[in-house]
Amino acid sequence: MALKGKEYRELLEPLTEELVGMARWAKATGARIVVIFEGRDTAGKGGAIRAVRDKLNPRQCRTVALSKPSEEEQIQWYFQRYVCHLPHAGEIVLFDRSWYNRAGVERVMGYCSEEEAEAFLKVAPIFEKMLTDDGILLFKYWLTTDQDRQEERLKERGEDPLKRWKLSPVDLAAREKYQAYTDAREAMLKATHTAHAPWTLVDFNDQKRGRLTLIRDLLDRLPDMHIEPPSIDFPDLGHKPHKETYGVLKPLEPYPT
Repeated sequence: MALKGKEYRELLEPLTEELVGMARWAKATGARIVVIFEGRDTAGKGGAIRAVRDKLNPRQCRTVALSKPSEEEQIQWYFQRYVCHLPHAGEIVLFDRSWYNRAGVERVMGYCSEEEAEAFLKVAPIFEKMLTDDGILLFKYWLTTDQDRQEERLKERGEDPLKRWKLSPVDLAAREKYQAYTDAREAMLKATHTAHAPWTLVDFNDQKRGRLTLIRDLLDRLPDMHIEPPSIDFPDLGHKPHKETYGVLKPLEPYPT
């Protein structure tokens, strides 16, 4: 049974507190955390990322969602445009799709050659070994969803003016390639599921439950993160609070209700 909103929020709250603790730990220890979110269109990557970062400092926790490569990037080393987005000490970076575009959408939709895709599958584990050997904590999640749920969500995007921007020609073309994406994912997992950078699959047919599952797994795979928050002395103001005063400009009239 799909989780209702109220139950989901109640279950998410203690996990969010732990995520705040994770950020505090990363800042105190200089840890560098990378979380990759991959999956089919409409799987729920954006919602999962928002659930992770919602209460974190945006200066510390960044989301990376790159558009298609520029002409200059197309002739660079494939991983080059991702390297500059890797975290500094104390940072958390959430990749909304990642270098694994080459093993998924680029391969299935013909945006790269089979030779380029195969070369990527050979090199990706080496690239990730360099990252983890340097101390980066790398977590790779693939969000799964059945085609009937994907169809429901694509239709919802087309009918909802607030979500229509999410619906692209690539999304529509991908409807006919569900099995091809499955085959590409399995080839990717076979080649890049390694001891130093394993994949984790999460069922996102129920997106709310999927978010909880993913966050719980992420937190459980980190080391002991207990860092006491700094104590803050909050003395009494010592006078009656002031009201705002205006000279040069006045605020807009409040929105009518």
